[in-house]
Amino acid sequence: MNVLHKTPDLADAVLATLAEIPFPSVDADRPSTLLTRCPAAGVTPLHDAPALAKVAGVGHLHIKDERARMGLGSFKALGAAYVIARDAEVGNANGRTYVTASAGNHGLSVAAGAQAFGARAVVYLADTVPEGFADRLRSFGAEVVRHGAIYEEAMAGAAQAATDNDWALLSDSSWPGYLDRPYTLMEGYLVLMREAVAQMPSPPTHIFLQAGVGGLATACAAYARIAWGDTPRIIVVEPEVAPALYASIKAGAAQVTEGPESAMGRLDCKAPSLIALKGLARDADDFMLISEDEGAAGSAVCADAGFPTTPSGGAGIAGLLAAGTSRADLGLTAESRVLVILSEQAS
Repeated sequence: MNVLHKTPDLADAVLATLAEIPFPSVDADRPSTLLTRCPAAGVTPLHDAPALAKVAGVGHLHIKDERARMGLGSFKALGAAYVIARDAEVGNANGRTYVTASAGNHGLSVAAGAQAFGARAVVYLADTVPEGFADRLRSFGAEVVRHGAIYEEAMAGAAQAATDNDWALLSDSSWPGYLDRPYTLMEGYLVLMREAVAQMPSPPTHIFLQAGVGGLATACAAYARIAWGDTPRIIVVEPEVAPALYASIKAGAAQVTEGPESAMGRLDCKAPSLIALKGLARDADDFMLISEDEGAAGSAVCADAGFPTTPSGGAGIAGLLAAGTSRADLGLTAESRVLVILSEQAS
């Protein structure tokens, strides 16, 4: 486990390189209103987990449980489906083809949104994605295309297909020239944090947020700052083999990283979303890397406590448990009130 404490100098360096990139949205009203129209919509629970709090050595541990979100098994249900619903509002979804790459649940959100609004979904998967997931995508009517060895190669294939066929590219990441849809997509994630703010008995002292390209983390961090100001310490948790945000903050500019495949597959992203990087450079306090063993230990502890999830879904809890000798530096004490997101169901 490694921890990088963000300094004003590091934040300013990153922000200076991203002057043309928007900060993430903090307007939760529109997605909250639109997504409540979905028949599968519903508020997900916030659990008080005293047994896990004891294991972690903190006073309270609150778990925002996204495992049953809209019947899709993860927070990602709030993202791409919301973008497609926005398009449907103005008559631009029916008959349209949306193409994306996915390392997991984002593809399901695209597929479900397309199915609900009369559109078509094409999802590019890298060779590392299990065929069982491909079958689940097909059950929502999506066409699956295998392309490349890693997620980034699948994303390149999806982007090329969008250009070649005049399809709508719907990625959960952002880069220069591709900002509008991911900005809207991340706005959908605000729904879960708005719920958590309303459900929390009092503001947390710490929030541990897992990150791949960073969409979930940045939406939650941005809304937490609106709701609670500087009160919570926000820690972003990534796999040490995919340190996209950590490396970018440390270098003072967006970085493309390299590393082996991570068992935290939904977090195994080697380059950050630029909107997410900008938001987290402003809103996060610390960036933490956890090992594969620490990620596995986190999901095992979750399962033992009655919250089965994947190493990706439990990575925030894994970061809290792995804090170890950095507890004092992170301000963690026996009185701390910690909020984490359980982002997906066990596979």
